[in-house]
Amino acid sequence: MVPIAPEGCLAPSSGWSGTPVDTARLRLRRLSMDDADAVARLLDDWDVVRNTSNIPFPYDREMAIEFVAKVESESATGRAVVFAVEDRLSHQLIGCVGSSIEQGRAEVGYWFGRAAWGRGYASEALLRFLRLLFEVNDIGSAWASVLPENRASRRVLDKAGFVVQERRRVELPARGVSADLDFLVLERADWLAARNRRPMLLVAAAALIDVDGRVLLAQRPPGKSMAGQWEFPGGKLNPGETPEAALVRELDEELGIDVSEACLAPLGFASHDYDSFHLLMPLFACRRWLGNPSPREGQKLAWAFPPQFAGYPMPPADLPLVAILRDWL
Repeated sequence: MVPIAPEGCLAPSSGWSGTPVDTARLRLRRLSMDDADAVARLLDDWDVVRNTSNIPFPYDREMAIEFVAKVESESATGRAVVFAVEDRLSHQLIGCVGSSIEQGRAEVGYWFGRAAWGRGYASEALLRFLRLLFEVNDIGSAWASVLPENRASRRVLDKAGFVVQERRRVELPARGVSADLDFLVLERADWLAARNRRPMLLVAAAALIDVDGRVLLAQRPPGKSMAGQWEFPGGKLNPGETPEAALVRELDEELGIDVSEACLAPLGFASHDYDSFHLLMPLFACRRWLGNPSPREGQKLAWAFPPQFAGYPMPPADLPLVAILRDWL
């Protein structure tokens, strides 16, 4: 028998293990020398760096190599935690988020390439990063600074729960000037209180299985959250609705098929934290229905055997269900 650690599976003081962390659309992972070319390309853009205090311009590959080496060194000694942020579908680097850590306080910073602007990526990455700081690392508070005119970055910090502490004039080494900066702070207790208020979202999903043992997957269309990712058909429950009733309704609306509640067999469930909400999703297996599934809401459909699911990028919440379905079939 393996002894159980008194502090649970992962003690708060153990820090980040280095395993990539997935959000709905992003992957946060270690920054490596393989990223130097991408870092140089993204940061050699005046509009990206003009609101930063320490990133020089023009920016070349040698600067990127120096940056990555510094991150690796400070991460190894526990003075910093820095993630490369990549798009989960394209696997392309789109930015970085991280912090320097000193005496239980973390200075948080982030930057994103121009193509990632206006898509909510910075907020998504920062929410997951703050969760890492406060849950895995023993951090009492986080702080950040922003130029008053940098409204986009200020909105990201506001949504994450940071509040203005003061405005003061400081030197911007990379710009060779001084400027007023707003300093914002997020206390651990305030972060935890906001996290405890996040809603629970209940969604029902169906694994429609044909006579050959293939399962129907639907790709989320452009304009929807997590567009381009594949999932099991289904949807949110209406107030007072049971998961089975919701599936009967959703499968009719989405695919134009008639399913009886008696044909829905509970198979498993997913419980996943998306940082801004918690998802609880029961999965039902279904082998009998009336009609031919057809895309009615702009989605694409594909029939696939479970071993083929690796070729269909899925939301993080769906991935544990794949293993359950593979074992069941």
